[in-house]
Amino acid sequence: MKINKFFLLIFLASIFGLYATVIAQVETGSIAPDFKLSDSNGKIHTLADYKGKHVVLEWTNHLCPFVKKYYDHGDMQAIQKKFTKKDVVWLSIISSAPEKQGHVNNDEANKLINDRNCSPTAVLLDSSGTVGKKYRAKTTPHMYLINPDGILVYQGAIDSIRSVDTSDIANADNYIVSALTESMQGKIVSISNTTPYGCSVKY
Repeated sequence: MKINKFFLLIFLASIFGLYATVIAQVETGSIAPDFKLSDSNGKIHTLADYKGKHVVLEWTNHLCPFVKKYYDHGDMQAIQKKFTKKDVVWLSIISSAPEKQGHVNNDEANKLINDRNCSPTAVLLDSSGTVGKKYRAKTTPHMYLINPDGILVYQGAIDSIRSVDTSDIANADNYIVSALTESMQGKIVSISNTTPYGCSVKY
């Protein structure tokens, strides 16, 4: 019995250690975990490819009304265009599993990019959910900002008003825009963590 308890304690300790490691991977202020994903054109991207640049990760699902709020009138596209022109890397990530809402193949993803006039650096397909789960992405949208040193400096909601009403966009504090502006000016991001809102990621 004592031997069984010993091995049980070892097992629990190893599980806790693994869990602690996973939690540490997504702590704001720590190194953002690397990943490897294919984009809608079949090109492979890793986070390490963009060392030295600001990187935005945007979890998205084109059928989610909270995502549509930002895309239907071009608001997300305008933010993407504004910052990619300033050499920010913007990676839109789709983690919807096959046969789940929002899942797309390469051709469907490219059609969405063209039809909506999107301006991300790339749309990455994460149908296995591996990267989404690594980052603990919970909602669409769920936003992350990584600075040129590879440090995660913001994670959470896109803005301060939880609604699907496009009229709220103008009155909301846009957290990702504020975080990018401050970080690009060499300042500490004043709001670095918020609670994301939107549709659940369809793993």
